[in-house]
Amino acid sequence: MKYHFSDRVPKTDVDPVGNILKVAGDPKVMSFAGGLPAPELFPVEQVKKAADKVFDTKGPSALQYGSSQGVPELRNVIVDRLKIDGINTDVDHVMVATGSQQSIDLTGKMFLDEGSVVIVENPTYLTAVDVFRSYGAHFVGVDMDEDGMRMDALEQALKDNPTARLIYTIPTFQNPTGRTMTLDRRKKLLELAVKYDVMVLEDNPYGAIRWEGDNLPSLKSMDTTDHVIYMGTLSKILSPGLRLGWVVAEPKLIKKYMMMKQSADLHTDSLAQYIAAEYFAENDIDEHVQAITALYHKREQIMMAAIDKYFPKNVTHSNPEGGMFLWVMVPGVDDTQKLFDAALERNVAIVPGDPFFGNETIPGTFRMNYSNTPEEKIDDGVKRLAEAIREVMA
Repeated sequence: MKYHFSDRVPKTDVDPVGNILKVAGDPKVMSFAGGLPAPELFPVEQVKKAADKVFDTKGPSALQYGSSQGVPELRNVIVDRLKIDGINTDVDHVMVATGSQQSIDLTGKMFLDEGSVVIVENPTYLTAVDVFRSYGAHFVGVDMDEDGMRMDALEQALKDNPTARLIYTIPTFQNPTGRTMTLDRRKKLLELAVKYDVMVLEDNPYGAIRWEGDNLPSLKSMDTTDHVIYMGTLSKILSPGLRLGWVVAEPKLIKKYMMMKQSADLHTDSLAQYIAAEYFAENDIDEHVQAITALYHKREQIMMAAIDKYFPKNVTHSNPEGGMFLWVMVPGVDDTQKLFDAALERNVAIVPGDPFFGNETIPGTFRMNYSNTPEEKIDDGVKRLAEAIREVMA
C-alpha cells in the first residue's frame, strides 16, 4: 500500500522526541536526556483525594462535554497563578489547552502559512520547531549569549524579514540552554515587537523553579499593546500526565484559539481540569514547588560539580539559575550524533543539539537534564559522559 501523505508529515522516520522518551524509559540507561519531572515528587495521594472529591461532588459535569475555553474553576486558578508573573487579568483572557504542546500547535495553526517566517532563539525548543515546521514555517534563528536572545541580532532579523509572523521565545530558564533573558532585553524585545508589529509567543513552563537570582517580570506583564501571547503549564509543577496548559491573550484572540481548538479536540479533558482545580483548593502548591525547586537545585549542583571535575577544560556549558536543563558546547566536534552514540555505548543518554535548531545547526552541542536522575547516579553518569566526549574529541 502506498500512502499519500500530506506535506505536514515528516519526510523521514527520524524521531528525536520519541527517541528521548524511549531512552528515558530504558532501565539500563542513565538518562540525562528527556525533560521529565522527578516522579517521586508527584503528589499521588493528594491528586487521588482530589479526584475522589470531584467524582463525589461534580461527577456528571466532569464526565460530560465541556467548554472549549476550559472549566471556570481551573481558569480562576490560572488567573491567580498568573499574578506571580505580574500578569493581572481575568478568565476571559485565558483558555485551557491540552498541555502547552497544544498551545504551540494552535498558535502555528492560527498564524502560519507555507513559508511564513518564525523568529526563534538559536537554539530553541525542539518540539516547537517540529510543530511550526509542520505548518510550513521558515525559521530565522537569533543568536544567544548567557543573557538570552541578543537584541541587536533580533532587530537585524526583523529588518531582514519584514513579513515575520511570530517571535517564539522562552525567556526564563530556556529550553534547551537553561539561560534567562535579562530585564533590559525583555523590555527591548517588546519595543521591537511594537516597532515591527510582530506577535510574540512567550513560553514559560519552567519559571516557577528558581533557586538563584531575582524573579523577572514576564513579557506579558509588561505588554501594553497586546503583542504578547503567553503560555503556561502544570506539567512541571504538578504533573505532565494531566496534560493541562493555558494560553493568555486578548479575548478576541482567545475566541480564535477556541475555534481552532474545537476542530482539534473540542475541549481539554474536563475530569483532569476539575481534579487540578480541586487539588489547588485543598493543597499548598507553593510548598510543593519549593520541594521541587530544592530537589532540582541539589541535582544541578551535583551535576555541575561532576562536570567541573570530569569534563575537558575547553568544554563549556550554560549556568542555569533554575529550570531543568543546561547546554554543553564541545569544540572541534563536527558530528554531534557521534557524541550521542559514544555516550549511549556507555549507557548514558543525552540529546544531540541538532534538533534544537530551525535551520543551520551548531555542531558539538547537546542538552543535559538533571531533574529526573537520582543524586547517587549523577556523578558516575557524568564521568562516563566525559569519557565519551574525550573519545569523540580525539
